[in-house]
Amino acid sequence: MSPSSRPSAPLPAPLAGRRIRAAVIGTGAIGRGSHLPALQQLAAEGEIEVVAAVDIDAGAVETFCAQGGVPHGYIDLERMLAEQCPDLVTICTPPTLHREQSVAALRAGAWVWCEKPPVPTLADYDAVEAEEGAHSGGPYASIVFQHRFGSGSRHVRRLLAEQALGRPLVAHCQTTWYRDTAYYAVPWRGRWQTEGGGPAMGHGIHQMDLLLDLLGPWSEVRAMAGRLVHDVETEDVSTALVRFESGAMATVVNSVLSPDEVSRIRIDCERATVELTHLYGHSNADWRIIPAPDVPGEQAAAWQDFGADVPSSHLAQLRELVASMRAGLRPRSSGVDGRTSLELITALYKSAFTDTTVKRGEVGPGDPYYTVLHGGAPGWAPNPNPNPNPVTADAEVSP
Repeated sequence: MSPSSRPSAPLPAPLAGRRIRAAVIGTGAIGRGSHLPALQQLAAEGEIEVVAAVDIDAGAVETFCAQGGVPHGYIDLERMLAEQCPDLVTICTPPTLHREQSVAALRAGAWVWCEKPPVPTLADYDAVEAEEGAHSGGPYASIVFQHRFGSGSRHVRRLLAEQALGRPLVAHCQTTWYRDTAYYAVPWRGRWQTEGGGPAMGHGIHQMDLLLDLLGPWSEVRAMAGRLVHDVETEDVSTALVRFESGAMATVVNSVLSPDEVSRIRIDCERATVELTHLYGHSNADWRIIPAPDVPGEQAAAWQDFGADVPSSHLAQLRELVASMRAGLRPRSSGVDGRTSLELITALYKSAFTDTTVKRGEVGPGDPYYTVLHGGAPGWAPNPNPNPNPVTADAEVSP
């Protein structure tokens, strides 16, 4: 039985009645700005105790601990895991480190909450999933896909699942951002080995993941990619056509060349159009539901009730993750559910670089795109003798 198909029956939770011991791996911008505040909020509510932080930079971890009130700082992950025995590890390092660090934490019995991109390849993802404790209620490794969470996405997901708006027909998924030359001066950015991919992987993954969460399984993709401005190994823009199992069709655009930055999802259903427009996070006010002309006013008004406003955020996802931990249940954004956007991105690259339509499930062991997203394609595979590319302990600054 493959790791992704193993049963995950809930068992009695061992965490009942005590705080969850959490540790942060990587004390750079995303660790300081997003993970630690979310952990601290749940610590204030009595759910979590932040016991340690790890970074290869001793000065950075010392500052992080002093400013964040974290009692123990380490430069060695294995030592921290052995000495502090955390229940939860949050990983905030560059993608090339995610597989090794996730496996180490899982083997130590800790649940993992890992920043996107989850890992550089499907092979890496499957290796991490193989370490999960699927027969014992965890630990599991989940990915930070915070745009799925919050009141807006929950409300729209329910309307779509119940087909209250009719069948989804046409969708648009847009992540058009702007990154200048200085952004790519950071040595690990724009490199296949250390970042995994370009804007499809490192930026558009959030909107594509939310689109998949709302519309369900995709079936095939046809894509193009270009390197139009930046001197990088990866692409700096991509476009794709995606067909879903439901029959719905979507256009996807991922760019770091767009001065007028926006993140947008639009879904045209039989009875209404749903649109989300934001940049790095959304609240109820960022969603619009526009009914078809023949929809009764009372029904259209009911669709506008999003409930109490819970913005998408690391905190919103962490709350649900903690509840899953206490119940001994696989969390959302883990296992098959966490793999789906990475599989689409992998297929997008394969389609773009081979000029073919790629179907879901096509890329697996033995396929060159399973182990590296450029697939060895001429013009996209890096120079076999590149300059050294040092890796820092800081994850991507941008969301």
